[in-house]
Amino acid sequence: MTSYRDAGVDIEAGNRAVELIRPLAESTQGPEVLAGVGPFSGLFALDTRRYREPVLVASTDGVGTKVLLATGAGRHAQIGADLVNHCVNDILTAGADPLFFLDYVATGLLEPPLVAELVAGMADACRQVNCALLGGETAEMPGLYQPKTYDVAGFMVGVCERDAIIDGTSIRDGDALLALPSTGLHTNGYSLARRVIPSRALTQTMPGTQQTVMDALLAPHRAYLDSVRRLRDAITIKGLAHITGGGIVGNLPRILPVGLGARLQRGTWPEPAIFSYLAPFTADEEMWRTFNMGIGMVVVVDEPSAATALRLLDGEVFVVGDVVASDQRRVQILE
Repeated sequence: MTSYRDAGVDIEAGNRAVELIRPLAESTQGPEVLAGVGPFSGLFALDTRRYREPVLVASTDGVGTKVLLATGAGRHAQIGADLVNHCVNDILTAGADPLFFLDYVATGLLEPPLVAELVAGMADACRQVNCALLGGETAEMPGLYQPKTYDVAGFMVGVCERDAIIDGTSIRDGDALLALPSTGLHTNGYSLARRVIPSRALTQTMPGTQQTVMDALLAPHRAYLDSVRRLRDAITIKGLAHITGGGIVGNLPRILPVGLGARLQRGTWPEPAIFSYLAPFTADEEMWRTFNMGIGMVVVVDEPSAATALRLLDGEVFVVGDVVASDQRRVQILE
């Protein structure tokens, strides 16, 4: 008789993975978590007494083909942290603070230690932003995924006050654009980067740096929660754009009202060396619509508030451009 294990699915390995994951998830959970890893669903008790008019904010995303580089380098914890931080930044654009996170890991051959390392990275990132790792799902699907390969997705729910939602509607001509720098590609553009960079070059040191190409590509996806909170406590933030797939030219217009565009002055923010390394491999236009080019988050404020932001986050935030009247919601890059 043929067993489920003969078909490629190891139930015992799944159980072992859960036992490794459980303490990692529990390390992120407070009294508001009524049920975490184990039951069919997680339970989170929102303390509504803390809010006048709470609005839940949700997002889901993955880390793309960065997982292939991380797998080759054996750096799975980093991918877990990247996933959480990406989702943190997504809900942050609406002004929300994270409440809880769930993950989905799909693989061709379930290796409990690998999954545990991946989830350890998620748990660490969740603790950094006071977010509960509420639960998740691990799926072993031979035939759909090759052995030793996996994909991962994350789901985050946060909360903000209704009257504190950041939606871009108050953005006006003349407002300033601030940049919170990225560490590198974050979690987007890896299909292009992997296509153009020869595998033999990954261990080489990039010119003018002490960093290998692999290290630069696997630089962590930053979470901007702390920086944005500090700004939010001091000034009014009119809009936030998380620069992900589509780059600056694809993401910044998403928060601009009709009749407005944006101008960015290149050279006004620090640009990680990985972008100049990639530049000879593809057209400049393709670079701008694929990569974040060194900006992880764009913050829109009025002009007087920009000076306050610079004083508050000295060396951490940069004035990079402005909002302008335009018949198209587009970004103009000034060289």
